[in-house]
Amino acid sequence: MILFIFRRLLWGIPVLLVVATLTFGIMHVVPGGPFDKEKPLPPEIKANVEAKYHLDKPVWEQYLRYLGGLIRGDLGPSYKYLGRNVKDIIYDTLPVSFELGLWAVLLSLLFGVGAGMIAAARPRSWADHSSMFLAIAGISIPNFVLGAFLIMIFAYSLRILPPALWEGWRHSILPALTLALLPAAYIARLTRSSLLEVIHKEFIRTAKAKGFGWTYILFKHALANSISPVVTFLGPLTATLVTGSFVVEFIFSVPGMGRFFITAVTNRDYPLIMGVTLVYTVLIVLANIIVDVLLAWLDPRIRMESSPRDRG
Repeated sequence: MILFIFRRLLWGIPVLLVVATLTFGIMHVVPGGPFDKEKPLPPEIKANVEAKYHLDKPVWEQYLRYLGGLIRGDLGPSYKYLGRNVKDIIYDTLPVSFELGLWAVLLSLLFGVGAGMIAAARPRSWADHSSMFLAIAGISIPNFVLGAFLIMIFAYSLRILPPALWEGWRHSILPALTLALLPAAYIARLTRSSLLEVIHKEFIRTAKAKGFGWTYILFKHALANSISPVVTFLGPLTATLVTGSFVVEFIFSVPGMGRFFITAVTNRDYPLIMGVTLVYTVLIVLANIIVDVLLAWLDPRIRMESSPRDRG
């Protein structure tokens, strides 16, 4: 298992290199520059500014310079947030996005697995139809529409939750719910379909014949053997939610990485765009490795297939 994790970590290095190369190339192919939207500068001042950030060099030379700084752990200075390095911005904003994403992951698991189990326990019942209707609604409603609806209901009509900012646990409820609904809908459908497939297996009928209660069978036997698709889905989902939804953070004025990424793209802040993109890539790689380890732990057959002795 340790060798497996080490190999996956090594595979993450070329993934990061490819993502960095593509992102860097796309940024410089798109017309315009980081200082084009500001008040027109005199040619000599603009030349000095570009020389300061090495934008007067060929693109390949800028790329090599950036890779050299990246190897040293230097993500470069922000073009728009003067006096701040990209590493400092990520250091300040990633914990906020991480906390928001963690709450969203927990809520999506709670609502999604719960709704899927209720639907699978009583197929074709009113509970099944209601759960799947809510799941389809969760998939269909965009985040910005749901966020505005929750603000209107809980902040302005009922006045029980704050509409925005990030000043305590109560401020995290609405954005976390907004982020959690879509993945919860997918998890509910995955859980339902997996459980419906498992509950007709022979070992479930054997457990019933032994006199075990349905609730015990559902949690102990059926759920444990049908949770693999949900765990697989949690890999990219966790990385996406932990980095934060750009739209949700913007709507609720959450000071996470999402808001800075939007302003970075708008202002063509090359180092900040690169920094946030690479952090997102690292989290996806790590999340997928964790998912592979969890799947191997849940299913011993995966461990047997991946062992060198069996392959030989």
